[in-house]
Amino acid sequence: MSVSETNAQNDFGYELIRDHVLADILGAHETEILYWAGKSLARKFPLYTLDEAPDFFQQAHFGELTLEKASKDETVFSLKPAKMENRCFKLEAGFLAQQKQKIDGCLTEAYEEVYQKKNLIRITLKTDLRERV
Repeated sequence: MSVSETNAQNDFGYELIRDHVLADILGAHETEILYWAGKSLARKFPLYTLDEAPDFFQQAHFGELTLEKASKDETVFSLKPAKMENRCFKLEAGFLAQQKQKIDGCLTEAYEEVYQKKNLIRITLKTDLRERV
């Protein structure tokens, strides 16, 4: 079996769980639960800096993550996932929000924008510098 065949099989299993099993289990609350699951995942796999996030995303098969912009209260990432159609990206957004919150010690939330034609997700992290956690 070639490396590409092995990768395709691994991706297929991941897609089955991510796109079908979770959607069925979580139902109408899928987006909210995946966001909080992403935050929980970040607590289990803490990063020391956000510079480590692209490697984590690649290893987790989340896609190619790139830092677009960073300021005191806003950080913007672009994500190029292997698959976009019929997928929610709240897990990834929650993961990044929690990592930023842990690193900076300030309340951080995230939202994502989907650009289907560009095969791109933009994840914006908003940090409230007045709200220490």
